[in-house]
Amino acid sequence: MIIHESNSRLICLDHLDRDLDCDLIIFLSRHSSEHPRPVLTVHVTGNIADAGLGGFAKSLAVASPEWMHAVLGNLKKNAPEGYYITYEVTHHGPTELATPSFFVEIGSTEKEWTDMRAGYAVARSVLEAYPHETINVLGLGGSHYARRETEIALQSRTAFGHIVHSRYVQCLDPSMIAGLIEKSQAKAVYIDKKAVDPSGMHHLSIVLANLGIPRLSERQLLQLRDISWFTWEEIQRVAEEISPRAWIDISPRLKDGIPNVIRLPEDLFYETIRINPTGLKEGAGNLPVAILSSKGSAVLPIFITTEENTERILHDLISLCVTLICSGETTAVDGDQLIISRTRFDPEKARILGIPKGPLYGELLNGRTVRINGREITSDMVQTRTTTCIRIPGLERLI
Repeated sequence: MIIHESNSRLICLDHLDRDLDCDLIIFLSRHSSEHPRPVLTVHVTGNIADAGLGGFAKSLAVASPEWMHAVLGNLKKNAPEGYYITYEVTHHGPTELATPSFFVEIGSTEKEWTDMRAGYAVARSVLEAYPHETINVLGLGGSHYARRETEIALQSRTAFGHIVHSRYVQCLDPSMIAGLIEKSQAKAVYIDKKAVDPSGMHHLSIVLANLGIPRLSERQLLQLRDISWFTWEEIQRVAEEISPRAWIDISPRLKDGIPNVIRLPEDLFYETIRINPTGLKEGAGNLPVAILSSKGSAVLPIFITTEENTERILHDLISLCVTLICSGETTAVDGDQLIISRTRFDPEKARILGIPKGPLYGELLNGRTVRINGREITSDMVQTRTTTCIRIPGLERLI
């Protein structure tokens, strides 16, 4: 590690890496703001448009998302009370650096710049930074303090490189976005949809589709806590083969591994969905699986887990279905047969017995006896009973 001091403004140190033998440059700086607050920030440098504060116009430094992520996380742990921790969007120079770099700043007034606690927190956060495997992402949209990107990064392995302020979205051409992706080593793009207007979203959607880079939502990024980008891509590929338009919910219990498909018996699945679809989705979410859903279907009968978990998870899913069915219906077990008995009000039987539509139906539905033309009609007389049998090998071990 080299500690390099400069009498020049840090934002003007283009080509600094020509004089340094290093593979990463971390600028330790002070932060100023029109709206001062105690803050510790992390950001990479670059000018999306004009070069108002150092560097060159429409030029970007190379980011180091994994190191930025590690330092941001450490700042969150080490910051003095009252300090706000955040990424900043890409801004100011230097831009002409081939070596990955980023700024760590203390803001926003003389009080914070001379606060020994803040200086110690920054020093410790940098010196103790140890990058882990991250998923590097380009952030598009948001204000100067990138709140959404910061919250995502602090809760997951998502590591942002360049982050672009909402004001620049419309002027991002394919070349600039490609440069932002390259300089961030980004595997995917995140758009802060609440901070980008419809026309901006339309513009970005077209450009990103043409570039062929995945766009992930906040929900998806937060699900990538314990799986690698490779595993995520494999899950996506498998899901695409199963149902091209399926939505994927990844349980936090799912770890890295080779994806494998689990198919629930259709009759068991559809009886469960009929009784308690929410219970099935919530219960499956406690297992190491990816849950597929589609428009009009909260859960599909196909789950994705890893090869080493397949047999156990199939057993657990079947057990979950049996539990939900038994808690919602009248059931019996006969060997490997789960027998579901249902009783329902039969309007046709009521019509034959001369019961008109109306309040008397409600009385019978509530189990009360009604009288028609001097004759008592009990609820049993207008009911139809059905029985459904589902064969589940090893059922008695699941009860």
